[in-house]
Amino acid sequence: MTDEDTRYEAVRSRDARFDGEFFFAVETTGIYCRPSCPAVTPKRHNVRYYATAAAAQGSGFRACRRCRPDAVPGSADWNVRADVVGRAMRLIGDGIVDREGVGGLATRLGYSARQVQRQLTAELGAGPVALARAQRAHTARVLLQTTPLPVTEIAFAAGFASVRQFNDTIREVYARTPTQLRAEAPDKRPPVSRHRPSKEALRAPPSFAVAPAAGIPLRLAHRGAYQAGPVFDLLGSELLDGVEELNGLPGARTFRRALRLPYGTGVVRVDETTHDQSGAQAENRGGWLDARLQLTDLRDLTTVVGRLRRLFDLDADPYAIDERLALDPRLAPLVAARPGLRSPGAADPDELALRLVAGPAEAVRLVERYGKRLDAPSGSVDRLFPAPGELADEPGTLGALARALHIGALRLDPGADRDDAEAALRALPGMSPRTAALIRLRALGDPDVGVPEDDSMTDDAWRPWRSYARQHLIVEGQL
Repeated sequence: MTDEDTRYEAVRSRDARFDGEFFFAVETTGIYCRPSCPAVTPKRHNVRYYATAAAAQGSGFRACRRCRPDAVPGSADWNVRADVVGRAMRLIGDGIVDREGVGGLATRLGYSARQVQRQLTAELGAGPVALARAQRAHTARVLLQTTPLPVTEIAFAAGFASVRQFNDTIREVYARTPTQLRAEAPDKRPPVSRHRPSKEALRAPPSFAVAPAAGIPLRLAHRGAYQAGPVFDLLGSELLDGVEELNGLPGARTFRRALRLPYGTGVVRVDETTHDQSGAQAENRGGWLDARLQLTDLRDLTTVVGRLRRLFDLDADPYAIDERLALDPRLAPLVAARPGLRSPGAADPDELALRLVAGPAEAVRLVERYGKRLDAPSGSVDRLFPAPGELADEPGTLGALARALHIGALRLDPGADRDDAEAALRALPGMSPRTAALIRLRALGDPDVGVPEDDSMTDDAWRPWRSYARQHLIVEGQL
């Protein structure tokens, strides 16, 4: 979307296909929006375009109250690209800057902090601090409008260093105070304590902030059509007792699973039913999946949302994928039958890799022997899959993989170099090329993996979407 004529046409036609791919701002109003914003189309000479919400905010524009541009799906580019910018955006989405700072981000990317700053600013109009700040603001808005937590706890849970920084950012991004933003929530929330925190409390963050017992409700947005059924079918076929559960009938199922997180643990619930922005079919405008998060520490909210988006492949561009694959005579009828088919990722890349190597029966044994029980179970979900360090003494390929993950010789985080990771996987004793490819596809979310199980998976006509072609063939029973 580098051509301004094309961008303006997308804005003029309120084309939701480009929500999250770029943002536009109106100089006369000082507001930035998503392309599908229902407001009156601004005059072309008053419009400016930005690659990210952070860039628009950095130029002094505030978020539109009607279209809520901070709630759009992420750009599909960040999942496709293997360069430093794509890897950096995936890591920032996982909350690395909040946890480890810009220095930690740069170290994981193998660049200096100055190089990362320069490349992100040159391409996206915002550096890592600004991008993380925009993400914090969105997290804070979600917490303000979905929980009764005091503002002080929300500020630190969202990743802000102080309440003052939190207040200033909310005012700048939303042109509202936190109290006003909370009052605009779509439904009424339980009363919040009006007790004014002490100066010491404002300066020092709490050790943790716990979500309400009912959890945090979220809408996980996607663009275009979304075939939820095949995704939930796959999750159901992989269920690991104690760690995951799937309840309900097809079309109205609920998936739950436990997660080990940077600050604590959590249980997430996602419903299969998809919702369109207009309440009708989700093919044209996109929609969302309903989720609810129960976290022991709210600082993990950003990380959990990113992991769910990767697991359910919510940032994909189904328009580009379907258009490309439909050119192939073998895939064309499959694409027509299932527009918007996704290629699921992983909620915990390390766990998925270990489970692929161990196999279903062995994974059950590992959970029974090493799995730690949750303090607050949810349904039949009552324990965590063991961490790599807990499996380091296991024999064979499983133990070798666990040791490599534990010491950092192999990284499967969102910013990992996919080629380097696959090479490290293949170097492990007993690792088959097929398993290494599956780990790359699922744990690293690579959209263009040719798994060596069908000669046609090397078909260049399907690039850069071979992972989606494979999913079509699996759902159709051809693989």
